[in-house]
Amino acid sequence: MRAHSGPTRRAALAGGLVLTLLAAAPAAAHSANREAKPEGGSLVLVGGGLKENNTQVYGEIIRRAGGPSARIGVITAASVPQSQDPYADDPDRCSNSVCNGAYYAGLFTQHGAAAAEWIPLDLDHVANADSDAVVAQVNSMTGFFFGGGDQYRYIQTLLRGPRQTDSKVLAAIRAKLAHGAVVAGSSAGAQIASGPDMVSGGESYEGLRDGSAAGYFDDPNRLGYIPRGGFGFLRSALIDTHTGAYGREGRAYRLAADTGHDRVYALEENTAIVVDNPGTKHEHFSVLGPNGVAVLDLRDACAGESAAGWTLRGARYNYLTDHDRYDAHTWRTRPAADKHRLTPTGTAPVPVNSDVFYSTANPAGTPYSFRTTARALAATRAQNTATATTFETGPGFDVTFAKPKRFTAWTSDGTNAQTLIGLRITIAPR
Repeated sequence: MRAHSGPTRRAALAGGLVLTLLAAAPAAAHSANREAKPEGGSLVLVGGGLKENNTQVYGEIIRRAGGPSARIGVITAASVPQSQDPYADDPDRCSNSVCNGAYYAGLFTQHGAAAAEWIPLDLDHVANADSDAVVAQVNSMTGFFFGGGDQYRYIQTLLRGPRQTDSKVLAAIRAKLAHGAVVAGSSAGAQIASGPDMVSGGESYEGLRDGSAAGYFDDPNRLGYIPRGGFGFLRSALIDTHTGAYGREGRAYRLAADTGHDRVYALEENTAIVVDNPGTKHEHFSVLGPNGVAVLDLRDACAGESAAGWTLRGARYNYLTDHDRYDAHTWRTRPAADKHRLTPTGTAPVPVNSDVFYSTANPAGTPYSFRTTARALAATRAQNTATATTFETGPGFDVTFAKPKRFTAWTSDGTNAQTLIGLRITIAPR
């Protein structure tokens, strides 16, 4: 059995109807127990696609949970429950909450945890979220891992009512975090850590063309969000996952602009941000893994709509890689000690990019397309701007990358641009 970190990008999110009640809820209204700011613990949030052999990330979660004495509670309620899995009886094909829970529990023990247990929560066991016995199980753990799937199932399972108040189990996890536990998650398990306006689905092109809407939709291309958000463990930015692998930079910029957020942590696959002091003025994170995290900065951005389409000007794109550090309060990046400023030496032009957001409509598309153009521009001295386009037309969109005076690129090999700080981004219809 192999667990899935989440639905394929072309699969519709489960859940059916637009949630008009959630759509109407004001983003500023939150229950009192969700406003408590965790200070003692830490978060390890992965952009999906976490590999079995990623000793960096599994090891960091276990280290923060107590090392050899770590006890990890595995929560896979974002997966379909056994009752909805046609392969529930086939250990080689099943992908439901129970078998995915066993999969991750096994991985954590293989990587050195003293114990790892599935916490019996899913759409078949919603009542367990208010069970004193399950609360006792949670209280015996030193760390927690939320698996992938559909983040809205976590809302259905662990939050209560239109005001999304904590169940007893979520309240216990929140208290454990505040007193030093580590809370980790991958894909949907990272998304659910979000505060207000958690993304609920959508693709970049349709988001740029049509804008976002509050709710949860059958159409997987429609850019939707949940105004009250997820669990609110991390509130300094919106969170997106599978970013480069699914071409989600466009939807992330659009959702942030539509909902009034000035920052997005756009997480890449098999890579984590390790967040210390979440929810305080001392919040900061480091990056662990082979890819990176894009910090999309909209502090100086201006969005507008015209007959031609939507435009965003003045946004910034920062891309952090392994062991880089970022201070959420000061917005400052500190590249890893083994990296130094890159002096561009290339003279070739930036390659043409006619599918900047890796469209689902393009069978020949390439993942990490946006990042590829950004890095190519950083590494050349032949030009200071480059324009890439969407695969779709009617309207199409141009994405212009520009190197302002304060832009810097960082490298560990002297040739390739790895970390990027302060690239300017403009998105405009064409």
